[in-house]
Amino acid sequence: MAVLYLVGTPIGNLADITYRAVDVLKRVDMIACEDTRVTSKLCNHYDIPTPLKSYHEHNKDKQTAFIIEQLELG
Repeated sequence: MAVLYLVGTPIGNLADITYRAVDVLKRVDMIACEDTRVTSKLCNHYDIPTPLKSYHEHNKDKQTAFIIEQLELG
């Protein structure tokens, strides 16, 4: 069964993230994020190899369908 995690990330200081959040981001199959450039800095800092998928106001309809499809596939 697939699980969707919503993980809060820091908006300034990269140290403002919990160990659990880093652990979740390392274990998931994909990270959907508003700005892949910003999130890649966080991922690089914490050695998180998880692929990033852009998700924002301008692509949310298409990306929502894709994310739901991936969740349904497990």
